[in-house]
Amino acid sequence: MSTQIPPSRSTGLFRRKSLDDILHNPPADADGHSHGGLERHLTVRDLTALGIAAVIGAGIFSTIGNASHDGGPAVSLLFVFTAIACAFSALCYAQFAATIPVSGSAYTYAYASFGELAAWIIGWALIMEYAVGNIVVAISWSDYFTGLLSGVGINLPVWLTMGMQSAHKYYNEVLALMQAGKPLSEASAAQLEGYNAWSAAPELGGGLRLVLDLPAGLITLAITALVYVGIKESKNASNLLVALKLVVVAVVILVGAFYVQPENWSPFAPNGIGGVLKGVSAVFFAYIGFDAISTTAEECKNPQRDLPRAMIYALIICTILYVIITLVLTGMVNYKELAVGDPLAYVFNKVGVKWLGGVVAVSAVLAMASVLLVFQIGQPRIWMTMSRDGLLPPVFSKVHPKFHTPSFSTIVTGFFVGVPAMLLNMDLVIDLTSIGTLFAFALVCGGILIIDPYGKSDARFKVPYINGQFLVPLVLLVGAGLLFVYNQAGIQEFTTALGSGYEEGRHYIPMLVFFGFCLALAWLSFRKKLSLLPVLGLLTNLYLMTQLGVYNWVLFFAWLLLGLVVYFNYGAKHSKLGLRKAVGQ
Repeated sequence: MSTQIPPSRSTGLFRRKSLDDILHNPPADADGHSHGGLERHLTVRDLTALGIAAVIGAGIFSTIGNASHDGGPAVSLLFVFTAIACAFSALCYAQFAATIPVSGSAYTYAYASFGELAAWIIGWALIMEYAVGNIVVAISWSDYFTGLLSGVGINLPVWLTMGMQSAHKYYNEVLALMQAGKPLSEASAAQLEGYNAWSAAPELGGGLRLVLDLPAGLITLAITALVYVGIKESKNASNLLVALKLVVVAVVILVGAFYVQPENWSPFAPNGIGGVLKGVSAVFFAYIGFDAISTTAEECKNPQRDLPRAMIYALIICTILYVIITLVLTGMVNYKELAVGDPLAYVFNKVGVKWLGGVVAVSAVLAMASVLLVFQIGQPRIWMTMSRDGLLPPVFSKVHPKFHTPSFSTIVTGFFVGVPAMLLNMDLVIDLTSIGTLFAFALVCGGILIIDPYGKSDARFKVPYINGQFLVPLVLLVGAGLLFVYNQAGIQEFTTALGSGYEEGRHYIPMLVFFGFCLALAWLSFRKKLSLLPVLGLLTNLYLMTQLGVYNWVLFFAWLLLGLVVYFNYGAKHSKLGLRKAVGQ
C-alpha cells in the first residue's frame, strides 16, 4: 500500500518510524492467529458498540443535568458543536487507522508523524487520560450502585462505600465544627456521612481506619478479569451492555416525549452563549473515549475498513441521542430544576413516572460499567505498544499464550485504577482527563497535516481535502466577529483580567497562546494551502484546552515532566528504533 507517511528519521529525539517499522515490530499478524499474537474478533458492529459504550455513560446520566441548568435547552446545540469538534478529530483518527492498522492509537500515529519524543509524550498523556478517567468512572459507578442497593433496602456499611481520603477529610471537618461549638446541623450530608464512616470503621493502628470504597474496587477487579480473559468475551459483554443502554434511552425518549411542554424551551438560551459554553468541559467529557476504539486495531477483522466506519457511526449515533435527550429533559421540566446528579431519574419522578426512574438508575449502573470496560481495554494496549518499541520494559508487551491479551499490562491497569478508586476521593478533576484527551486529538489532527497535508494518500480512508488557503483565515475572522457581537461580557472580563496583574491574568495565558496559534495556522494555511478539516480540528481542540483552567494546565505539565524523567532514564536508552539506527540497521 502506498502511503504519504514521511520516511523514517534516524537520529535524535524526533526519530520517526516508517510504515514498515510500525507494521513489522512485531511482525504483522495477517491471519490473527500467530503464536503469541492478539486475536482478530472485532467487526464494525463490535467496534461501533465499543464507541457507544465509551460515549454514553456519565454524560447522559449525570453531567447533562448541570450543563442543561447552565445553558438551558440551547445545550442541545453545544452537543452538536462538540460532536463537530470531535468529528474533525475522528476523521483524522480514521485516516491514521486506515494507514497504520496496529494497536497504540494516538501514540503510534505520533511516532509516524512527529517522532519518538512526541509519541512518548502523547502515550504518557493517554495513561493519565485512561487511568484518571477510569478512577472517576469507578467511583461514580460505586455511588450509583450503592444508591441502587439502598433503594431496594440493602445498605452496605458506610465505611465500605467511601474512599479513605474522603472519610478522613470529612471527619476532620466535622470535628472542627464541634470544637468550634457549632451544631452538627451546619455540617453537610457528605461531611456527616464521612464522619460516620470514619467513626464506625475498624482501626488499623497509627490513627488509620479501614475505610475503602469496596464496590469501586470490585467492579474494577471484575472488568479487569473480563478484559484479561479475552477480547471476544469483552466485546460480547460490551454488545450486551450497549443493547440494554440503547433500549433504556429509547424508552426514556418515547415516554418522555408525552410529557414535553414546549413552553419550557422558551427562552431557548436563557443565559446566552456564555451559559451554553459553561458546560463545554462536562459535555466534552461525555464524548471522550471514541478514540479508544483505535487501540483495538490488531484485534479487528478488517481494521482499515472497519475502524474509520465505527468511529464515525458511534459519533453520529451518540450525538443524535444526546441532542434528543437534552430536548426531552428541558421540555419536561424547567431547565432551572436540572442541577441534580441524576437528571433522568429526577424528571420522571417529578412527572409521576417513578417506575421509569428506577429503570434509569439500573441503566446508569450498566452504562458506567461499559465505560469502564472500554477504557480498561484501551490502556493495556497502549502500554503494550510502547513496550514493543522499547520505551517501557519488555514485560508490558507480554501476550497471554491462551487468552491472547496483553496479560501483564492488563493486571497493572487493574491495580492502577482499582486501588486509587477504593482510597481516593472525587477531587480527581474531570478536566484533567479532558486535557489529556484534547492533547491527543490535537496531535492526531496535526499529524495528518504532516503525513498528508493535501489529501493525496492512497489509504483506504482519508480526510477529504479542502483547500484552506483562504477558508482558514475567513473562518477565524468570522469567529472573531461572532465573538465580538455575542460575547461582549467575555471580552470585557478577558481585558479586565489582563490589566489586573499576574494573579488574574494567568488564567488567560492559555487563551493568549491560542491566539498565537490561530495567527500561525492562518499564515501557514495561506502559504502552504493546508487541508481545512485537520486545521479546524487542531484549532477546535486547542480552544477547548484553553477552557479547562490554568490549574489543570499546571497539573498536566507536572505529569508530562514526570513522564520526561521516565523517558530519559529508560525509554531513550532502550528505544528499539534508536538502538537499531545506532548499529546501522
